[in-house]
Amino acid sequence: MPPTASTALPAPPGGASAGPDPAIPGPASPGAGIPDPAHPEGTPGAHGFLPERPPVRTMAGTWAGLSELAGAAATAPDAETARGLVARAARDGELTALRQRVSRLSPRNADAASLRVAVIAAACGWSALDPVAPASPRTADAAFLDLWAAVAHRIDHQQFVALPTLALQNWAPERKPRRHLPIDQLARTEALVPVVRWSPQGQPLGRLDLLMLATTRLEAHGIWLLRLAGTLAGRAPGDASTGTALRRLIRIQHALRAQLRSEAAALRAAPACARQSAVLGALAEQGALEPPVFLAADAVLGTGGRRSGEGGRHQTRRHLPIGQRAWLTALDRHCAPVRTLAHRGGPDAAVYREAQESLIALRRTYAGLVHCAAHPGGFAAADRVDAVA
Repeated sequence: MPPTASTALPAPPGGASAGPDPAIPGPASPGAGIPDPAHPEGTPGAHGFLPERPPVRTMAGTWAGLSELAGAAATAPDAETARGLVARAARDGELTALRQRVSRLSPRNADAASLRVAVIAAACGWSALDPVAPASPRTADAAFLDLWAAVAHRIDHQQFVALPTLALQNWAPERKPRRHLPIDQLARTEALVPVVRWSPQGQPLGRLDLLMLATTRLEAHGIWLLRLAGTLAGRAPGDASTGTALRRLIRIQHALRAQLRSEAAALRAAPACARQSAVLGALAEQGALEPPVFLAADAVLGTGGRRSGEGGRHQTRRHLPIGQRAWLTALDRHCAPVRTLAHRGGPDAAVYREAQESLIALRRTYAGLVHCAAHPGGFAAADRVDAVA
């Protein structure tokens, strides 16, 4: 099934665009202390959790071998076959040669290498491993672990085998746009294809491919939510703009939920694959499928926006790069006054609680989408989960 371009985020009722209300002051200034997810010392970036530029589609030179290995491992019939491919590359000295070149990678190419390493680790069933743990060589290939650890050191991100890397670094526009577009608009409006496919070439994209592309589009649409998060940072509960911003936040969360519902139709039509379901199930067990935009909403809305039974914020954010974790920590701190609405009365407090409920419903819809991708034939259960929301 060819990929289709997603529609633009609907404008909230009564507004010309889905961005923050013109009457609400813009995101925090440099002095407000909320760092950019990609540049910890700056203000919130326009691209949010998306990469600043589209991911590298083709790696050159020796690194082309890593791309080929990632593609072969992702489409292997089972984890044992994928591990055999890694072992052969290690015997041929390819992984050692790559490890010796990691320090020469540019930041953008280092991110590209991290995607390919993450795909290989997930395909081989090693996504839960720590590459520097003493026990890991008993489970995984030692040469691959060395490469994995070197890439993690290069990008300063130890736990990158998770959705933020597997989705947000694994997309490209199907066709080159005719004009330059901001990265979030590019991801929203253009037809996307994966850089590393989990489905064999020549076959329709599978459910794991489509889920990762759907998550990328979710993050692109979530740019408006991040802007509102910056707007709410530092606001007092009684500020006249707080209630307006929270109402806009609710509308955006409803729009994101509608976006996920539209993605479910493509997932239903995609071919099911037990191999992809196993990879997805392993990632889900590790809590590695949390969309970053949900973490930003949770920082604004507090514990009421998180599902019961989840770990602390550090645990849910461990798969994000250090700069993005710093931004979320600062957002937590600056949104503390707004979160006191949970213990107050009045119209703004009611809107705040409605925003929490909207986030919970959005999470449930996303959980249903993951269920659709991970459980072939299990759409009825996913629909029941979504219906509760």
